[in-house]
Amino acid sequence: MLLTKGAEAHLYRETWYSKEIIRKQRVKKDYRAPELDMTLRVTRTVREANLLRNAKRAGVPTPTVYEIDKQEKTLIIEFIDGRRLKEVLDTLNPERRRVVARQIGILIGRLHKSNLIHGDLTTSNMILTKTGKIYFIDFGLGYNSSSIEDKAVDLHLMKRALESTHYKYVDEVFREILEGYKEETGSVLAEEVYGRMESIRKRGRYLRMS
Repeated sequence: MLLTKGAEAHLYRETWYSKEIIRKQRVKKDYRAPELDMTLRVTRTVREANLLRNAKRAGVPTPTVYEIDKQEKTLIIEFIDGRRLKEVLDTLNPERRRVVARQIGILIGRLHKSNLIHGDLTTSNMILTKTGKIYFIDFGLGYNSSSIEDKAVDLHLMKRALESTHYKYVDEVFREILEGYKEETGSVLAEEVYGRMESIRKRGRYLRMS
């Protein structure tokens, strides 16, 4: 069953060896030269699988990767039974929302301590299960980096996503995310990242005004 058609990939929910899975297939782009298109799709498929695995090793819940099909440019990954956080965050009671936000910050901190950049931190790419566990999904824009700038951009984009989707609660939610992040990474890294975030915010404001 087709779930979504994205710009880079189509997602299908299927049964695979008696397991419920998501099949993520990167689609051909006719505007790219065929050899380049094939290389990019294979490279990005393998990179995403590695990021999912490395994030799990870092203590961030992610879907298990069952198979990489380079020929079809496809990932077979575990189906996570839950709801996208985008759909439920605003409906949570204040205390529960704070707990969830703090946990998001802790998980982002674990990624960044391992020099993993998600690249698309939004509540659309987080799944909340019935047991309260938060899974990070869709590492299609992710990469490895030790750069403070890249980590700051990752968090900055998280805030921009909250402002767009959860504007009523953005301040309280992002405050808890930052607290969770500092709790996980320690003050030194957190303050470096927060300082760079402020610089990114000012640069963005300057560009919009000019």
